[in-house]
Amino acid sequence: MLDDNIKAQLQAYLEKVVQPIELVASLDDGDVSREIRELIHEIAALSDKVSAREDGQFERRPSFGIARMGEAPRIHFAGLPMGHEFTSLILALLQTGGHPPKAEPETLEQIRALKGEFRFETFVSLSCHNCPDVVQAFNLMAVMNPGVSHVMIDGALFQDEVERRKVMAVPNVFLNGQPFDQGRMELAGILSRVDPAAMAGAAEKISAKAPFDVLVVGGGPAGSAAAIYAARKGIRTGIVAERFGGQVLDTLAIENFISVKETEGPKLAAALEEHVRHYDVDVMSHQKVASFTSAAQSGALIEVQLESGAVLKARSVILATGARWREMNVPGEREFRGKGVAYCPHCDGPLFKGKRVAVIGGGNSGVEAAIDLAGIVAHVTLLEFDTKLRADLVLQEKLTSLPNVTIITNAQTTQVTGTDKVNGLVYQDRESGKSHRLDLEGIFVQIGLLPNTDYVREVVNVTRTGEIEIDSRGQTSAHGIFAAGDCTTVPYKQIIIAMGEGAKASLSAFEYLIRTSTPVG
Repeated sequence: MLDDNIKAQLQAYLEKVVQPIELVASLDDGDVSREIRELIHEIAALSDKVSAREDGQFERRPSFGIARMGEAPRIHFAGLPMGHEFTSLILALLQTGGHPPKAEPETLEQIRALKGEFRFETFVSLSCHNCPDVVQAFNLMAVMNPGVSHVMIDGALFQDEVERRKVMAVPNVFLNGQPFDQGRMELAGILSRVDPAAMAGAAEKISAKAPFDVLVVGGGPAGSAAAIYAARKGIRTGIVAERFGGQVLDTLAIENFISVKETEGPKLAAALEEHVRHYDVDVMSHQKVASFTSAAQSGALIEVQLESGAVLKARSVILATGARWREMNVPGEREFRGKGVAYCPHCDGPLFKGKRVAVIGGGNSGVEAAIDLAGIVAHVTLLEFDTKLRADLVLQEKLTSLPNVTIITNAQTTQVTGTDKVNGLVYQDRESGKSHRLDLEGIFVQIGLLPNTDYVREVVNVTRTGEIEIDSRGQTSAHGIFAAGDCTTVPYKQIIIAMGEGAKASLSAFEYLIRTSTPVG
């Protein structure tokens, strides 16, 4: 099951286990059960503090639980946690075995203080790079609090349950049998949902913070670079981010980040956060900005209002809010989002195994998505608004070689249809004007990005498409407010460009400070 190299690495990790644990399997006669049996016994053979047995009575088969010796498992894996979820397995073993988790002490105390019963179920696909963070957050909660349990469910393996519970996007979480949330989520955000009082307390603490010299809004490549450059100047620096890493978290493969031949988005995002925290930066994660005010005059304080109710003040602000998936904005799209309308083929593709799907968009992202999906689904129809595909020629050649792909150009999607989930779409032939209907069970939208600038438009100048207008120094139209990265008019939305723009905006903000005011740091 595990090769010798992985066994050696896992054995080294298991040396950190300080309390005996056992793996309890609930199996059937299938192939996955055979693999789980092999996996748990291989793991048990690597440490004298780990044992395995096959007499589990968990409701889902095949599955296995992890528990401290003498306790019932509170963490279960329904399916084989390989691929992206192998790290989730390793962390569950270590944390259940008493190895201290990497979390803030106040966060761990908040988990321990939760009252009540919380039965979490997370449907995943093993190719989803967003799912492990969600699985690991709930597993940690189950380790720290006996009132919490969690099961990871491989949606591709439990297809009947996926159909019955109408799971059409991952990660998809249920709490005590009822829908809780779907999509990427982090521990702090989860705790704010199950413990609202703690959220209010956190807002009070944030509001009590002294004004910053530089406050960065956004935790992606541009925001991270801006925060690091500001902190290195020795001035009081803060960064507020809804999620650290931004779009990078949704990027599977990165092969054009100079000096790094290849990496994955989540790995780069973790490295960004680690680098920022290396400096004296006040990091406020899992916080979303609701609005902000411009300075009445040069050097005056800027107020930033968070959705939590907290208010921050700063002498300068750098907006690095990034972008999000562009929507088609047609009837039915938002209604069926997560019910057949999806934006991440890597994450949600396995849920559509053997089904008919469409990909909207003929650029590189759309064609790559169609190629990936063609290996999973029964048939892919790619619809492109233009008269021809815009993807690189090598991708087009690969796409046209696939037998289960249909390409329709000059097509404008006008409606997504369905009842409780997607059952098709309507498109118009732009040449003839005629409407056509496609019977489908999934639609993957790949038509580019939209800047996250909804709340800034009353304060700084933006273009018709919502990009923040900046000059060559990253200065916006407002006093003390700078911007960088994909939310701005800078051309070519690339990670390496965003980092450079973040550094430039930070240097410009520092120059603004020394010319207009005395830094508070």
